[in-house]
Amino acid sequence: MNEEIIHVYLMPGMAANPTIFEHIKLPEDQFKIHWLEWIIPNDNESISSYALRVVNNIKHENIVLLGVSFGGVLVQEISKHINVRKLIIVSSVKSMHELPKHILLAKKTKAYALIPTQLISNINLLIKYVFGGNIKKHIEMYKKYLSVADSKYLSWAIKQMVCWDQNENIPDIVHIHGDKDTVFPIKNITGCITIANGTHIMIINKYKWFNENLPRIILEN
Repeated sequence: MNEEIIHVYLMPGMAANPTIFEHIKLPEDQFKIHWLEWIIPNDNESISSYALRVVNNIKHENIVLLGVSFGGVLVQEISKHINVRKLIIVSSVKSMHELPKHILLAKKTKAYALIPTQLISNINLLIKYVFGGNIKKHIEMYKKYLSVADSKYLSWAIKQMVCWDQNENIPDIVHIHGDKDTVFPIKNITGCITIANGTHIMIINKYKWFNENLPRIILEN
């Protein structure tokens, strides 16, 4: 008798489409991968309410939720509405205490309100903001991963990321983080699986590590 298939839902990072997961492959006799996508937020929508709307696109129970960067924040909010088998975040943060100082300053000064207009008018700046670091060599490749350049979405997403007020870590969360992440520096991160030379985009350029290790991580108690 075949074992029950484990459904794995993947949420991309801010403004990114789920093709960032195009190279993530898990054994098909054990796992079924589903891609989640960003939707346009309602006016003044809380991240909790937004998460509840995304839940409508989840068609299975006892799932694995994996989110990258701001998608990692969203899957944590989703997990507050449904039961999950495993919660995994990649290149993300578990609470506001892991946010870098410049983001905390942006929250205090409300400087985040000025950012979206600059990003929408400059695709190269948007790519750098979303993926971090020096990515000039592959900037054309990264353009294909960004499909949510809607001004309403970007304004909402940046505000939610900067103003996220989660104080306590969710129990049993699995955090995978690169030691070369420039968006969320590892010096601010605690209790994670550290990937050597992993950057903020390691879900794309270190997919082999994830393909080799995710099955074990998912199945661990």
